[in-house]
Amino acid sequence: MTKPSSLVKLGIIQTHAVADPANNLQRQLALVEKAAASGAQIICTQELFRSQYFCQSEDHKNFELAEEIPNGPSTRAFQELAKKLGVVIVASLFEKRTAGLYHNTAVIIDADGSYLGMYRKMHIPDDPLFYEKFYFTPGDLGFRTWNTRYGRIGVLICWDQWYPEAARLTAMSGAQILFYPTAIGWHPSEKSRYGTNQHLAWETIQRSHAVANGCYVAVANRIGLEQPVGGDGIEFWGQSFIAGTSGQILAKGSVDKEEILVTEINLEDVNVTRTHWPFLRDRRIDAYGDLTKRLID
Repeated sequence: MTKPSSLVKLGIIQTHAVADPANNLQRQLALVEKAAASGAQIICTQELFRSQYFCQSEDHKNFELAEEIPNGPSTRAFQELAKKLGVVIVASLFEKRTAGLYHNTAVIIDADGSYLGMYRKMHIPDDPLFYEKFYFTPGDLGFRTWNTRYGRIGVLICWDQWYPEAARLTAMSGAQILFYPTAIGWHPSEKSRYGTNQHLAWETIQRSHAVANGCYVAVANRIGLEQPVGGDGIEFWGQSFIAGTSGQILAKGSVDKEEILVTEINLEDVNVTRTHWPFLRDRRIDAYGDLTKRLID
């Protein structure tokens, strides 16, 4: 039996969204196919790609955008495409679990088209124009990893990216690559004052997850100004990226252009990095009990 190659090509899709979910799905499928044609073997979509970012308002009608997993149309379409192309797909979807119970969910599909499982977003934000607590129940599946044809991967979603605990627990479960489907951007009125620092903080925290855990980090963000409820809307800042096991930027997208980032990585670097920088070895697990508390008095 031939040993699997440690060289793997990652594909990150960065694009805009329009009001029509069917259009967004078809474009995303086409972009996955294009990524595969460029050699990508594990391909990740941006967060909630099937619609514009509807969490800018609290509107019960938006629950109609949700679909079942794995029996909904998007999961089935990606399964068929993964089997056809021989690629692993991470796709971010709005999950209807049952009436009144919805999640922000990513599905993981192996290169033979098999459904491996799902990750439900654990950390749910509630900020101006990011009213996610209205729509999403916090995830209840924990932090997970999956063995795919091309490597062991973990998936976290957007707001999860600010939490080192999430990255650590996923890495401890064996993840060689952390994928972050994302929808983050600027409030146009704040961009001139806070925009640079906001973006730098976002990129830095995720690169630090690569450093602290000796793994790859791949982030797929959307682009474009979206104003589904009027007002200034959100200007999504793109700049999707792939970071190496020392946090170095291997590939990075633009602010406002549709792009597919395809980058070759070497999974053996995870072992090399973790043995040269043995942060996992030197963790003081006997002293971390207070992490389960909200605050230390």
